[in-house]
Amino acid sequence: MLKWLWLSLLVLILDQASKLTVDASMQLFESIPLLPGFNLTYVHNTGAAFSFLAQAGGWQRWLFAGLAVVMSSIIAVWLLRLQKHETLMAIALSMVLGGAVGNLIDRVAYGYVIDFLDVYYLDWHWPAFNIADSAICVGVGLMLLESFGIGRKTVDALE
Repeated sequence: MLKWLWLSLLVLILDQASKLTVDASMQLFESIPLLPGFNLTYVHNTGAAFSFLAQAGGWQRWLFAGLAVVMSSIIAVWLLRLQKHETLMAIALSMVLGGAVGNLIDRVAYGYVIDFLDVYYLDWHWPAFNIADSAICVGVGLMLLESFGIGRKTVDALE
């Protein structure tokens, strides 16, 4: 199901373009209110999800980059082996792959991931994230739905 790699490429282009735009037009830690409960806030994340291990001293950069390479390779092989009727899983894996590569590029090029989407309620802020993170979350959500049988077509039904 490599025909879905266009979706990975789209996620990657949107992610990198948005990060480059934020980096070029905002100062680090600058915040621009857009909607109630939503800001653009430019931050650097040296850790993983939710800034896990962000203060670890630098070794985590290569650990997370290595994990991204391994997982991206596994996802690419998985995508290659999907059957034609496994469309939802192909979409899910393509989104995860595009997001993983988008964050991998940041981690290798800069040593951190550029995050800028800031969702909050009163004084509580969800950790800032980006388009790659969003694509990964949506992709994993689609994988969960598929695992419950949603969107799954049986081979018998296709014949």
